[in-house]
Amino acid sequence: MNDIYLIRHTTPAVAKGVCYGQTDLDVTESFGQEAAAIGLHLPAGIDLVYSSPLQRCARLARSLFPAQPLSLQNDLMEVHCGEWEMRHWDDLPKHEIEPWMADFVNIRIPGGESYLDLQDRVARCWSAITEQAPDRRIAVVAHGGVIRSILARITDTPLINSFKVFTLHYGCVVRVFEKEGALSYETLLNIPPPEKEQHKPKSFY
Repeated sequence: MNDIYLIRHTTPAVAKGVCYGQTDLDVTESFGQEAAAIGLHLPAGIDLVYSSPLQRCARLARSLFPAQPLSLQNDLMEVHCGEWEMRHWDDLPKHEIEPWMADFVNIRIPGGESYLDLQDRVARCWSAITEQAPDRRIAVVAHGGVIRSILARITDTPLINSFKVFTLHYGCVVRVFEKEGALSYETLLNIPPPEKEQHKPKSFY
């Protein structure tokens, strides 16, 4: 299998502590600098590019690979946060957030998805992508949750542990490759941001 490069989008233009998933956020002014850093860790000769259709991913895909075919896939979007989209994590009702925090893998966000829902749709897309990999070198531009679900799948890591096992900062690059008949990965770029991301209420940190 040829290498597949998993790329997380650059820093989104959203205030820290706001819950977002499939909201179509723009990117910050640091986009050009972040994209340039990503480009340094990618090989020449990428044949096919898959991306989430949300602009924080699609814009990066077009910037990095302007001459390559771009396949926008809804299944590569971040988890759907339903009624929580663009609300502050600390303002979410306790009777909703506490059960989800206890079992975010299986419990759906009100009006949205569970982590298992995300993994199921990403798995369908990943299967289609890997079918192309024997003949083509591929890049996938997506979101943190999407990339974690892929890495969890290829390493048999339980989803509940994926956030601890796979620390993926904005603009990270992960190479997936075949080794001794199985898929493995290496992190090529993963620079921590000046300020830590917040994806749950402060009371749970």
